[in-house]
Amino acid sequence: MADTLTLFTSIGLSEQKAKETLKNEALSSALKDAIIQARRTCGASGVDKAIGTLLYSMASRLKDPKRLAFLSDGIVQCKICTELQLAAALEFVKSHPQDPINQGEFDEACGVGVAITPEQIEEAVESLIKKHKEQLLKERYHFNMGLLMGEARSALKWADGKVVKNEVDLQVLHLLGPKTEADLEKKVKPQKAKVAASEGKLKKEEVAVTDEGMTGEGRSLMEQLRGEALKFHKPGENYKTEGYVVTPNTMDLLKKHMELTGGQIRSRFPPEPNGILHIGHAKAINFNFGFAKANNGICFLRYDDTNPEKEEEKYFTAIRDMVEWLGYEPFAVTHASDNFQQLYDLAVDLVRRGHAFVCHQKGEELKGHNAPPSPWRDRPAEESLVLFDRMKKGLFAEGEATLRMKMVMEDGKLDPVAYRIKYTPHHRTGDEWCIYPTYDYTHCLCDSIENITHSLCTKEFQARRSSYFWLCNALDVYCPVQWEYGRLNLTYTVVSKRKIIKLVETGVVRDWDDPRLFTLTALRRRGFPPEAINNFCARVGVTVSQTTTEPHLLEACVRDVLNDTAPRAMAVLQPLRVTIANLPEGSKSDVRVPDFPANEAKGSHAVPFSSTIFIEQSDFREVMEKGYKRLTPDQPVGLRHAGYVISFQKVIKDAQGKVVELEVTCCSSETAEKPKAFIHWVSQPLTCEVRLYERLFLHKHPEDQSVVPNGFLSDINPDSLHVISGALVDTSVKRAKALDRFQFERVGYFSLDPDSTADKLIFNRTVTLKEDPGKI
Repeated sequence: MADTLTLFTSIGLSEQKAKETLKNEALSSALKDAIIQARRTCGASGVDKAIGTLLYSMASRLKDPKRLAFLSDGIVQCKICTELQLAAALEFVKSHPQDPINQGEFDEACGVGVAITPEQIEEAVESLIKKHKEQLLKERYHFNMGLLMGEARSALKWADGKVVKNEVDLQVLHLLGPKTEADLEKKVKPQKAKVAASEGKLKKEEVAVTDEGMTGEGRSLMEQLRGEALKFHKPGENYKTEGYVVTPNTMDLLKKHMELTGGQIRSRFPPEPNGILHIGHAKAINFNFGFAKANNGICFLRYDDTNPEKEEEKYFTAIRDMVEWLGYEPFAVTHASDNFQQLYDLAVDLVRRGHAFVCHQKGEELKGHNAPPSPWRDRPAEESLVLFDRMKKGLFAEGEATLRMKMVMEDGKLDPVAYRIKYTPHHRTGDEWCIYPTYDYTHCLCDSIENITHSLCTKEFQARRSSYFWLCNALDVYCPVQWEYGRLNLTYTVVSKRKIIKLVETGVVRDWDDPRLFTLTALRRRGFPPEAINNFCARVGVTVSQTTTEPHLLEACVRDVLNDTAPRAMAVLQPLRVTIANLPEGSKSDVRVPDFPANEAKGSHAVPFSSTIFIEQSDFREVMEKGYKRLTPDQPVGLRHAGYVISFQKVIKDAQGKVVELEVTCCSSETAEKPKAFIHWVSQPLTCEVRLYERLFLHKHPEDQSVVPNGFLSDINPDSLHVISGALVDTSVKRAKALDRFQFERVGYFSLDPDSTADKLIFNRTVTLKEDPGKI
């Protein structure tokens, strides 16, 4: 340790810096090798502080250790003399993983031997000053000098930055002279024009969306997903990705991959068919399918069907249904089980190569990251091949043997399982197999088989990235690149399949599509338009950080869409009978109601108007209250769309004193004094059931035991569902089909539930008209 410390201080590192470096095992080893290599080339005395600084910088940034000697030689031979040249050199070796390196191309890319004379610097800066002279004289020292420096550095790529800056400062001073008092004053920024009052200020969650879906920053989902914005690798340039492992066969495999795909971007959405997709999956669907679409690529829907115990046909159907409902068409629908034979053959090859072994430790013994190495880890490959064949033939009991891979994952997990025994028939292959591959084994190999370019997954799979690369390289097959992004989480809900099953089994919710859940089938049943969900995903953004979002942000996206797409109707949830005394009994006329009052050109519908109408109970008060604008004995009220104003005449009550009917008179709204309010109403209506939903859980984080110590099942909101069986709705909705959406004027947005029949319409409230923190 002392010798290494002395070695590090010998190249100019301070003792403190050297000690800090020693704590980083990887950096310490790389720097030590770099110094030793440098001394071989030029002797101990030849490594001065300037060279030492570059060696340290190179060792801390180099990802491919096999290039360390090459770059160390370049530094001590003064081919690489500046940080700028070093950055170019590191980029070059990253982009050229194959041997041998073309020295001529390297020298040209890194500016080796390029000498910029003071005369060249002076001439280039002079040219730039001349170009901007008029603006410089006008703005003087308020001119953006960074612009000058940027252009100068572009024109003089390999020049010393300090020398260039000195020359720029000198020539500016020569042109403008010393700074004056005015030059020293702070530049006043121009005020932004105020938004017209009529436009109003939009809340962040209420930013308008386009058909592509705009983010709060005004960028559409497609714009976010175009490759340049994400800094993803280009097809065929997998090796440029951080952490990608390059083997002697990598470039040949990439070449074959490019021949097969034609350089097309390929992604995949790989759900397990053991439950219904939820709002978090909507982000994954948009990310995978959207990324391919935005870059003229293709996306596979691939079912990860490797666990027959939990998979059901209804989940396969529902998953594809939801993908297509969100507007995406898979290039192909595939299954992990399509590749069972090929995956098995590759597993045999993995054992033969000495990278896997059959293990007899039980599941409990393998739990935790501190599990000891398997005593069977070093058993001969031939023995493991025989045992693996016996596993395939069903000669072991479940749990008696597994096939494990000889590797350590980032999270410390040792030798992950590749195959386990399950005597459960598979929905597609029947009893053909009794061994099934795990996710860690299957996923990367299916990606390879399908020639996926970008394997996009959520952050929790980051700990599996090394195993992903390791397995493809261990088998010498094409290796795609795994990229991780942040999960989308919502407050006031649970999305775990296990927990949703608990909610269903305990009767808290009816099924996976209960509108109080945030599964995609539940959101569809509640009336959420698919484009609103896509817009929500766009607003959340394609960030790599975990995102926990409030449900009202999703609701805002729903309102944006429904406001333009849901035709208006009138419905009364708590009816109060009203008789219009000055209209003849039995009189009837039709009233035209616009489908979209803000744009009457989009059509209208007729509703009957007679001497008996129904209004909301809350739209009448016997006793006037301050601020109340609707019907009272002393205050008339208008009827929306009808052209009438009604005035109170008489109240009728039942034996308990409850108001059950009103008698009123009406007059034309054109002759009457303008009332303070217009209310909705129905006449000769349809009776329907209305289901009003509020949050399923009382707390934001029902799974947080510090807040909900007795578990999420103890946090159920007892008022999460309110059923109104005797609501009334106008006849314009009588031909509605399941999931058709409407805005019930002054009430909210509603969708026709699939439980509806011709004799009984059932409407789910999708969202309220305005944000209400108490509602979902």
